[in-house]
Amino acid sequence: MPEVIFNGPDGRLEGRYHHGTMQNAPIALLLHPQPQHGGTMNNKVVYAMYHAFVRRGFSTLRFNFRGVGRSQGRFDNGQGELSDAAAALDWMQSFNANSASCWVGGFSFGAWIGMQLLMRRPEIDGFISVAPPANVYDFSFLAPCPSSGLIVHGDQDEVVPEPSVAKLATKLSAQRNITVNYRTIAGANHSFSTKLDELTTTLDGYLESLQLQRPVEAAVVG
Repeated sequence: MPEVIFNGPDGRLEGRYHHGTMQNAPIALLLHPQPQHGGTMNNKVVYAMYHAFVRRGFSTLRFNFRGVGRSQGRFDNGQGELSDAAAALDWMQSFNANSASCWVGGFSFGAWIGMQLLMRRPEIDGFISVAPPANVYDFSFLAPCPSSGLIVHGDQDEVVPEPSVAKLATKLSAQRNITVNYRTIAGANHSFSTKLDELTTTLDGYLESLQLQRPVEAAVVG
């Protein structure tokens, strides 16, 4: 079911979903950047993240926050979008009751929402945050951060200065019982416009290293 519509807290939400074929397939939820700046689930970075998880056999969902595309509602400065993400995770779990693990990934604004969801949902085992806007939003709620994960940032990001994200990664890495990997991509701007291949390689390498599931062949879905 590649195209899906499911109920959110403020109306219907539009998504794209790939159901993993493995028994007890792990699940991954991907969150897009700032809607008011043109962010949608079809953003190229979100699309790359989505397919990185699909290639690993995950049941994977990306969706439009309220007021984007065919999703109903209006932008709510993060609070409503966090509720949308929680509803999306609930929807995924209804089809994957016995999933082996649960991951959340987000790009920019979506990374901020994803990390908040991580704090509220103890079943989330790990995260991938691409270009988290540490210079714009407060990430102090990650005290402590409950799960390990990956932070990826471009060293030529013109929107979120790299040192602000390095500071966040260093702070999280100092916490006990988790491992936070921080990777920078040389020459990448905020949208990774000329560095999507390098981003994809980084994502694939990280997920491969986890060895959560054996790689399986998965159909390419839209």
